[in-house]
Amino acid sequence: MTFSLHAFSTADTAFDVQAAALEDVRSHPTEAALVQFGQAIMTELLDLVGDTALADVQAMLAESLIGAFHSAAGRIERDADRARDRIRILDRDFDGSEMADTELQDATQAARAMDVAQAACELIRDAAAEAYATVTGEVWTPWRGSRRGTHLTAAQLDAKQALRAIAQRKAAADPGGPLVAFRAAPGADTGADASRIFDALNWARSQWPAMALATTGAKGAERLAIRWAQQKGVTVVLARADFNRHGKAAPFRANDDLMALEPACCLTLAQSLDADRASGTRAFGPALDLAQQAAARGVQHLAIRARPA
Repeated sequence: MTFSLHAFSTADTAFDVQAAALEDVRSHPTEAALVQFGQAIMTELLDLVGDTALADVQAMLAESLIGAFHSAAGRIERDADRARDRIRILDRDFDGSEMADTELQDATQAARAMDVAQAACELIRDAAAEAYATVTGEVWTPWRGSRRGTHLTAAQLDAKQALRAIAQRKAAADPGGPLVAFRAAPGADTGADASRIFDALNWARSQWPAMALATTGAKGAERLAIRWAQQKGVTVVLARADFNRHGKAAPFRANDDLMALEPACCLTLAQSLDADRASGTRAFGPALDLAQQAAARGVQHLAIRARPA
């Protein structure tokens, strides 16, 4: 693409380049001009009312002025989103005709033009807000929604929008395939145990090739399972026991987290398969608990046992 309507210089900002890229026959105000305008209108307002009877409502007037540009930027952004929706529809239904190509180019140009217009409003808004803060010491914040940051000020996020973004980001950690939950006694880490644990995990992977392994990451047998997953390229989901929060109940609370993941199958090894290691030890309660929870919820469960003689 060429930019025949604008001669670039080192003083051009990202906004100036973005505006020039539209190649509109009409010129765009420069970023410097927009910033100067935002500062000027706020300074003029504060100078006009500062020592008058309107000083009592100065803050309201100033914040309303800033809010007007904030509102305009939001409206333009919504229009731009609708334009992008139209682009997706036109792109989906594109038939290669000249008319379809023209429509797609026009829609793309409209969306890009609205992005520039939104950025212009935000530059004026933030410059006015900066001037307001400089003169009065007060900081403007939007009454609703979020404000994207520019080079002048940091972004301000609405709490509800931030929470939704965090939830979406957590959702992006979706393991992708069915989960197989695994709990085992920490002492079940002998050669005999490892062999049968790997047999069980290989079986699970044959049943669910896209499986993810869910475990607490406890020492011993569960670390062996994690090592198997690393060697096989299987995703690991950790539901760590929080002893600081739940004390002795933490390993059982971790089972609740594992079951909340809705596993396709649960594998358990409550006691070492090595006779000498198992001698004098009790079955591992959290592994038994996971087996009971699986049975209660109708989730497939496989107890790992010694290889038949």
